[in-house]
Amino acid sequence: MGKVTVLEALGLDEAHTAVYRRVLQQPSASTAEIAGSLSMSLPRVQPIVDELERLGLLARQAASSDRFTASPPNIALRPLLLERERGISRAHEALLELSDLYRRSAEQRSVADVVDVVIGDDAVRQRVAQLQAASTTQVRVLVLNEIALLSGEENIEEDRALARGVRYRVIVESAVLERPGFLAAARDMSQIGEEIRVLPTLPTRMFIADDQMALVPMHSQGEDDGFGALLIHPSGLLDLVVSIFEEYWRAATEFLPLAAAPVAEDIDRDLLHLLLMGVTDAAAAGQLGISLRTVQRRVADLMDIAGVTTRMQLGAEAVRREWV
Repeated sequence: MGKVTVLEALGLDEAHTAVYRRVLQQPSASTAEIAGSLSMSLPRVQPIVDELERLGLLARQAASSDRFTASPPNIALRPLLLERERGISRAHEALLELSDLYRRSAEQRSVADVVDVVIGDDAVRQRVAQLQAASTTQVRVLVLNEIALLSGEENIEEDRALARGVRYRVIVESAVLERPGFLAAARDMSQIGEEIRVLPTLPTRMFIADDQMALVPMHSQGEDDGFGALLIHPSGLLDLVVSIFEEYWRAATEFLPLAAAPVAEDIDRDLLHLLLMGVTDAAAAGQLGISLRTVQRRVADLMDIAGVTTRMQLGAEAVRREWV
């Protein structure tokens, strides 16, 4: 994540920052000169200059009203930052008040109220994003082989949560390992704190944020075949959902162990990982970006190195020798 400038912290975009910085670097400048030096169109620059003037960051030159000078940052920006801080403080106080109201209401929930029904793809996606954005400790996920509601590329809140230090524990069905590019993506995510384990099958998708909320998707039975989910609030039911995840986690196999003794090459270790998880030779070849013939040749070579005659023996020997 890039460095956030003071103006961006105040809610202004990169274009506003670029214009202000440009005027700061010279005694004065006209709107046309600013546009030319930044390779921006005049219609694009004019409203930015007007906004910066309104905020007191730019001022018109006394001798020439069509030229602008930059106000000193420590004078112009300090009041804006202080007002922003006051606004954040007021918002935080309002959040505490609303949270207290919610807590009191939650204490009065009936059994039927511990579960909310969320209807529609967009609404479920929104809840998933909100739960990740609000998580502070850990997120736990069950992933089925069926197409996910959110792809990894779309789930930007996961990257943000990991960057905040939130722990992600993810269990996937073994068939997920055959998705193109899964191995590379899993390795990248493991580098920033995501732990992945594998089970042959899972009963459902599941998403748990901290120990506060769980989202269990469901398919509606209506004619539109829409998508929905159950949002489970703190309750005995949530405790049960968390316990189920933890049982699966204990039973699951680690996909990318943190430490493993090297084999001949990294590709051999990756190949052994995939084969031990039940991935076919063809799928392993796709994950590793090599040919099916190369996979079969590497397996034969590893069997020779291990001194075994079957793949089952190879798997046992690979574990014994800590190749995986």
